[in-house]
Amino acid sequence: MTQRALDSSGEQTPGSSRPAMIDAGAELDPVHPVGLPPSGHRATGLTTAEVAERVARGEVNDVPVRSSRSLTEIVRANVFTRFNLIIGVLWVIMLFVAPIQDSLFGFVIVANTGIGIIQEWRAKKTLDSLAVIGEAKPTVRRDGTAAEVSTHEIVLGDVIELGPGDKVVVDGTVAEADSLEVDESLLTGEADPVLKRPGDPVMSGSFVVAGGGAFTATKVGREAYAAQLAEEASRFTLVHSELRSGISTILKYVTWMMVPTAIGLIISQLVVKDNNFKDSVARTVGGIVPMIPEGLVLLTSVAFAIGVVRLGRKQCLVQELPAIEGLARVDVVCLDKTGTLTEGGMDITEVRPLNGSDEAYVHQVLRSLGSSDPRPNASLQAIIDAYPASQEAAWTVTDAMPFSSARKYSGAAFTETDGTASAWLLGAPDVLLPDGDATLTEIEHLNEQGLRVLLLARVPGGELDAPDAADGAVPTALVVLEQRLRPDAAETLRYFAQQNVATKVISGDNAVSVGAVAGKLGLAGAENTLDARKMPTDPDDMATAMEQNAVFGRVTPQQKRDMVAALQSRGHTVAMTGDGVNDVLALKDADIGVSMGSGSEATRAVAQIVLLNNSFATLPSVVAEGRRVIGNITRVATLFLTKTVYSVLLAILVVCTQVEYPFLPRHLTLLSTLTIGVPAFFLALAPNKERAQPHFVRRVMRYAIPSGVIAATATFTTYLLARHHYSGAGALEAETSAATLTLFLTSMWVLAIIARPYTWWRIALVATMGLGFLIVLVVPWLQDFFALKLVGTTMPWAAVGIAVAAAALLELSWRLVGRRFGA
Repeated sequence: MTQRALDSSGEQTPGSSRPAMIDAGAELDPVHPVGLPPSGHRATGLTTAEVAERVARGEVNDVPVRSSRSLTEIVRANVFTRFNLIIGVLWVIMLFVAPIQDSLFGFVIVANTGIGIIQEWRAKKTLDSLAVIGEAKPTVRRDGTAAEVSTHEIVLGDVIELGPGDKVVVDGTVAEADSLEVDESLLTGEADPVLKRPGDPVMSGSFVVAGGGAFTATKVGREAYAAQLAEEASRFTLVHSELRSGISTILKYVTWMMVPTAIGLIISQLVVKDNNFKDSVARTVGGIVPMIPEGLVLLTSVAFAIGVVRLGRKQCLVQELPAIEGLARVDVVCLDKTGTLTEGGMDITEVRPLNGSDEAYVHQVLRSLGSSDPRPNASLQAIIDAYPASQEAAWTVTDAMPFSSARKYSGAAFTETDGTASAWLLGAPDVLLPDGDATLTEIEHLNEQGLRVLLLARVPGGELDAPDAADGAVPTALVVLEQRLRPDAAETLRYFAQQNVATKVISGDNAVSVGAVAGKLGLAGAENTLDARKMPTDPDDMATAMEQNAVFGRVTPQQKRDMVAALQSRGHTVAMTGDGVNDVLALKDADIGVSMGSGSEATRAVAQIVLLNNSFATLPSVVAEGRRVIGNITRVATLFLTKTVYSVLLAILVVCTQVEYPFLPRHLTLLSTLTIGVPAFFLALAPNKERAQPHFVRRVMRYAIPSGVIAATATFTTYLLARHHYSGAGALEAETSAATLTLFLTSMWVLAIIARPYTWWRIALVATMGLGFLIVLVVPWLQDFFALKLVGTTMPWAAVGIAVAAAALLELSWRLVGRRFGA
């Protein structure tokens, strides 16, 4: 047996003997290990006593893997905000100078903050429990036995086995190598896999793309190279979210407007107007508090948190919360066929001998190939199931070459029972056969039926590692496999088509075969297939090819990455799904990476969303959740910011006209609760299938500004008319009541517009809020509590008339904005 490794010059040189891997859980004979010749050496790992000794010394991989913020961080983030500080100070002031009903806004903030903490805590528990479920457990050798342990249980000196798709969880040195190829791109940026041989270092954060082996842990815990990066990357985060950054931008501008306006209001009410001090303070606070859209931030956090909990119930782990929002903005989904459209398993439907080969002999070759690889892929597993290994007349494996997605084939060399040496390749026919070979026509017909075809070919020279091994291979048989279609895949593809999300199937398999599978599932454009070997290399031409075709075959891992970049260069928001190591680079570069829970640890590590139930059909739920969050927060943000705009404008009008501020805090608390707080909570959690649109700030402000201006103008007009209409004792209370009526009706109309399209519960919600205000106006003790009492009939009806005019202006302005800028 020979192994080809890279020496320092980059040339391939003969290496040491290459032991075969064993199955996890197999007993290891320290003298003659399973699967090795007597001369081979296999590390048996630490003993239980040695593990205990290292744990006692603290030499354990104790880096905390956190999927969410701690409870302390959650409380701190929800309580210690800039606006909570402002409102807290104002609340304390009001508790000293005014009745308790003027301090209700403080209790509302406490309740909102409490809800935010509780919901995020629920989301944290969901994330943490799902992270444990989805955690991959490396195979470690201890006491001569290979067994799975949690990552945090690894100690210094542990011998850890590696196979295709496994992530290197701690730093170490290679102890055994069987054509071991490691991808270090996540650490170094170098995309080409590195061939490892015994003695070579491996770093945490890299992953195996081909072959197998084992390594000894030399650095664990925080000393490991990628530990700090991994811990930081796994934390709960709300960064890179257009929604969150948009709200932050809005709050920044609100603060700039609020500070000078509040100062002017304070001077106006406390210095210019010679009124009762406590009443002036109350009205000043009443003018400042509604300028702050404090509930908007909390409601956004709650909406995200509830989204995580909802998806968690569907076994969907959202590793980064903005992924919920991001997938809702996606307009192109790139799917890997195997594991996404098809189930992992396959079945052999036929074996066709070629060139007069003996069928029984072909079956023996397949049986031997199945026993040559301890970590078979789906194709080889189907062969093992059809041709199980037999101890009688078994061939001896002398060399093995695991499957690589780059070369598209695997191989093995044997000593047959009669002593004859033979070497075989098994892989893609269009890679192993020359162009124009007559067999390719036969294979094409099978591919058109959606069948997968592998070619079994004999290597004359017996050298698997020879660069031209495939060129001289002699075709021996065709292995025809049928892939198991996912029962829910067709419905999921139909959903994306209805949502105007383009679907691109990208696979390493034959393009025609993949197109046939996609066609069976009803994918639009499945007939438009392209062999990636004919794909243009120019990014712009590649983007054009990506937009014109729906199915791509024979795609290499690097091409997948280039395809994602090409689509992004055309302004597309791209999601990539996959479960294999060959998908990692593309998953990492896509706007949203989606991994199957049964996929390799490497894919789960780089993906933002992990489907723990391995169901592609969960994706529509994620899209729907994202659209619900984005669409609803956009709606309720308009409510909150309309209040901010009319509050600032009312304060400016009061300062300019030198009159008393018309409202006490209790009035605006009542209005905010009925027209914003309660309805916003229900609207933010309602179903919403609207396509997510960019430019959140512009979309919100183009409606909030005219709505706020109209509401403030109508309210102040009513207030000025009331000041001329009423006189004597109780005049200010009557003026406030009339102005409150106009502001409530105008705000209710804004709510009625935002609640569209109407459903029975939306109508009931708006009607209930209106009924609540009516009860306050007619129940005597509530009239006294909120200091609201309509006096006479002239001014109340005038207030209603002004509100009706304001409602008509609101309808007109919203239609003009919708026509000018789009909904």
